[in-house]
Amino acid sequence: MAVSPQDPAGRFEQSLFINAKPAAVFACFFDHEALKVWWQALHAVVTPVPFGVFAVQWTQMPYRDEVLGPLGGVFHGTVVDVRPGQQLLVADCWWIPPEGDALGPMALHVSCQPEGDGCRLTVRQDGYEPSPRWRRYYAVVSRGWQLSLTALRRHCESGGASPPASVPPGSPAVPPGS
Repeated sequence: MAVSPQDPAGRFEQSLFINAKPAAVFACFFDHEALKVWWQALHAVVTPVPFGVFAVQWTQMPYRDEVLGPLGGVFHGTVVDVRPGQQLLVADCWWIPPEGDALGPMALHVSCQPEGDGCRLTVRQDGYEPSPRWRRYYAVVSRGWQLSLTALRRHCESGGASPPASVPPGSPAVPPGS
């Protein structure tokens, strides 16, 4: 998995090869059962159409981050561009933590490009203010995406039938994909 360093302008990008068709990987961002498996989502309302809702909820974790407070909560935004099986862009995204102020706005871009017999999944998140809270958010989210994308790869490569990965419950709780 390639991970770009955290960008001081408030953007990060993570990419990995998944031995599955791009359409199957893409579908995992809009399938409620798949989201429960790979992203540990409690609930989701995700609609793959322009102006559709993209909202994912996680349970509140017992762990309390010293800067962000308890992790979990809701990540939501509006799907502004969707090319089924290929890519999506969710804009005006906000993380609403279990306690404290919402963090945003952000954008989430997901791309599933054919590569050999599988696909190259790239996830990028943009949005930032120069503050300790935003820096901590990206530090936590980057690790969460690594865990979640590994679980997504395992899920897709097993045909979508794998049990929840060995991702600690709630680890991906700081959206998206923390």
